[in-house]
Amino acid sequence: MKASVTWNGGMQFEGTADSGHKVILDAAPEVGGQDSGFRPMELMAMSLAGCTAMDVISILTKKRQKVAGFEVHVNARRANEHPKVFTEIEIRYVLRGENIDPAAVERALELSETKYCPAQAMLREAAPIRLVYEIQEVVA
Repeated sequence: MKASVTWNGGMQFEGTADSGHKVILDAAPEVGGQDSGFRPMELMAMSLAGCTAMDVISILTKKRQKVAGFEVHVNARRANEHPKVFTEIEIRYVLRGENIDPAAVERALELSETKYCPAQAMLREAAPIRLVYEIQEVVA
């Protein structure tokens, strides 16, 4: 994987992945930015959510779980003495579907955490990650 970041002036940068996809990075106005793009830590949290979401939905689909809706929320707490450092990360999964097996969800979360998601493996070195989930029954 390769990525590059080009300065657009001020605190704004444009990130480009080797796939050609682009994203704008910026900072809050109080630190000189224009708030016109993602802050790097927001992008990291969304990358973590996306990485684990792809793993979990893929595993549950292969296990023939009837998932009708799925959300992943990341809540990263920052240190008081250094607000750019995470002290704890919680990933909360909300699954909606019919007769979703909690054991299948727990296995999917375990596989994502230990085997599949590189973002989770890297961030786990920086801060403890806690995984929680909720299943909301939806009858078709």
